[in-house]
Amino acid sequence: MNFMSKPDPKKANSSKILAVVGQDLGFHFCFADQNYSMVTATSLSDFVEKLNGIDDRAILFHYPRGDFQAWIREVLGDNELANRMCFITPNLPGEKLRKELLRIVQQRIKELTAIPL
Repeated sequence: MNFMSKPDPKKANSSKILAVVGQDLGFHFCFADQNYSMVTATSLSDFVEKLNGIDDRAILFHYPRGDFQAWIREVLGDNELANRMCFITPNLPGEKLRKELLRIVQQRIKELTAIPL
């Protein structure tokens, strides 16, 4: 008899969400004039790093459009995080919005890395 265990979908999903994607699938930060900032995030942890240092104007451009949520949902496959981001208080000034986004994303990374691989 074969007693191989079934793969745990939570483990597989957390690995996919935390994985590094190619530059072409990365999140390309832009400004309101749609000029590329020359900053691209290629993973959730890289997103935190880049979000922490990017000009507020890029955050204020992308967040109301749902760009962060779309990338996290469609490229990284994390519906949970994308949904959480939708509940941030609207019209926060740049630095407060950055801090709230960082808090939510960092919390999600902790949750995902706590799932044993």
